[in-house]
Amino acid sequence: METQIDGEFEGWEGETIFKMMNGTVWQQASYSYTYHYAYMPSVLIYKKGSIYYMKVDGIDDEIAVRQLR
Repeated sequence: METQIDGEFEGWEGETIFKMMNGTVWQQASYSYTYHYAYMPSVLIYKKGSIYYMKVDGIDDEIAVRQLR
């Protein structure tokens, strides 16, 4: 799924919640800390096995996420 974060993005730090422009809401599911400021960055969410991962434009790392809505 390709979408954008709704508004400001400042990275993630444990259990960060991400609201997307397409109406979905995702929560960080793996511990990692990354700071990166961007406004409405593009996001790719994809599934490997039974786990969803999120890749944010401009950040080399990916994180595991779970869908809240």
